[in-house]
Amino acid sequence: MENNFDVIIIGGSYAGLSAAMSLGRSLRNVLIIDSGKPCNRRTPYSHNFLTQDGKTPKEISDMAKEQVMKYETVSFFDGTVLRTSRNSDGFTIETTNGEKFSAKKIILASGVKDQIPDIEGFSECWGISVIHCPYCHGYEVKGKRTGILSNGDLAFEFSKLVFNLSKNLILFTNGECTFSEDQRNKFNQNKIVIAEQEIQKIVHDNGLIRKVVFKDGHEETLDALYAKIPFEQNINTDDLKLELTEHGFIKIDHFHKTSAEGVFACGDNTTMMRSVANAVAQGNFTGAIVNKELSDEGF
Repeated sequence: MENNFDVIIIGGSYAGLSAAMSLGRSLRNVLIIDSGKPCNRRTPYSHNFLTQDGKTPKEISDMAKEQVMKYETVSFFDGTVLRTSRNSDGFTIETTNGEKFSAKKIILASGVKDQIPDIEGFSECWGISVIHCPYCHGYEVKGKRTGILSNGDLAFEFSKLVFNLSKNLILFTNGECTFSEDQRNKFNQNKIVIAEQEIQKIVHDNGLIRKVVFKDGHEETLDALYAKIPFEQNINTDDLKLELTEHGFIKIDHFHKTSAEGVFACGDNTTMMRSVANAVAQGNFTGAIVNKELSDEGF
């Protein structure tokens, strides 16, 4: 494998593969670096993606990779990026096993890493019955006994979406709630229960939630639990001095350019709208923009 590329894409899931297809079809010499650990690898089914509704995430990504790798100018490297730096012609990327690659442009499609709370059973249910997105999973649990694990303004706004799908709703703040009086009144008006007790564990059967047990011994039966949990970027954003948004996403403009010249970003690392369909759309657009910039520079 030659180590010099037009574009290196960090992250080979949906956004990265979609960007690679745009670039491969434009005859760009592209390298995808990916460690093979997508955040939705435990999710049983993917939804709300036209033509792919109900398929497993792996089915979709395997098909995507097979199609992308048919383009001869696209290569794939199984590994993890250690550091990224600028050189006279663009960028140098070093992986954890010591390999070095260079490129004129970089696309960050590296996703995010969810910070799982210290609640027994949470990790085993995450992506299965403890879920993050009503558009991705809400239809399958509509009308069921549903919980939301969140607090404050975020919980208030998110509850509106979930309430549309299930009126049998309980809100877990896992400690003292921080709602305003108006927000509390709205919850009461819609008969949404607020549980402020700290959670001890989630009881489940192979990832399917059965009940939430509080530290005071109280229990609440559940069929599904939405959780708004914190995350961190999968890459070291300090290497390229990338600017982040107030919510911790990589800041991009309308052309998916980051604050670092020559570096673009797409997918879950840039938006709270985390879905396969959105990642594919963002990657497709980003690949086209990067090709346009390379074309302008080379003309």
